[in-house]
Amino acid sequence: MKITYNGHSCFLIEGDKKKIIIDPFLSGNPNNVIKLEDLKVDYIVVTHGHSDHIGDTIELAQKNNCTVISNYEISKFLSGFKVNVHPMHIGGGHTFEFGYLKLVPAIHGSGIEMADENVFFEGGHPAGILLTIGGKVLYHAGDTSLFSDMKLFGELYDINVALLPIGDNFTMGPSDAEIAATWLKAELTIPMHYNTFPMIEQDAELWVKNLKKKNLEGKVMNPGDFILIE
Repeated sequence: MKITYNGHSCFLIEGDKKKIIIDPFLSGNPNNVIKLEDLKVDYIVVTHGHSDHIGDTIELAQKNNCTVISNYEISKFLSGFKVNVHPMHIGGGHTFEFGYLKLVPAIHGSGIEMADENVFFEGGHPAGILLTIGGKVLYHAGDTSLFSDMKLFGELYDINVALLPIGDNFTMGPSDAEIAATWLKAELTIPMHYNTFPMIEQDAELWVKNLKKKNLEGKVMNPGDFILIE
């Protein structure tokens, strides 16, 4: 499994045959290093409806003729733009060509904002993602606060990589994210959803150092960086 970071909460996941992008916030993302016109993907996963997560999903899906995986409400919304969708919901999982994906809870909002009309559409419940490819498990927490079910994820799954928001204000901050990391017990924990905007600026290197004090392995990824999980 190859994991490439694109800033904020956007990750490109590559298995043996398929490419999946999570929360493709490209336009408007000051840390974006991927040109939309150059991006080739087979699937898009959207954790919730906010503009910094649904991002360029419609244009990217139409350009690639690929499938968007999200909750039922977001899928229904996207289908109105002639986008291929695979609707799911919290607690449900499905086996795709690339592997197995399960939606799990996240504590946040999910309204879909239409900038031109200044209105919101129902975005259903926000989600985290448990993604299994080639026997390796990745947990993308989405936007969330700390919640006790994370302990359960750590007990039920041998998580290889956990992607956790640390930005505070809109999501859990560094201290709560440290607690989440201890509960999840992932082999490697990567911070996300920070430093995109002034309101969520954090010292990710310090956060990783604090994880090491708890005997947990963390890694700061800069936009464009990738890691291989084998």
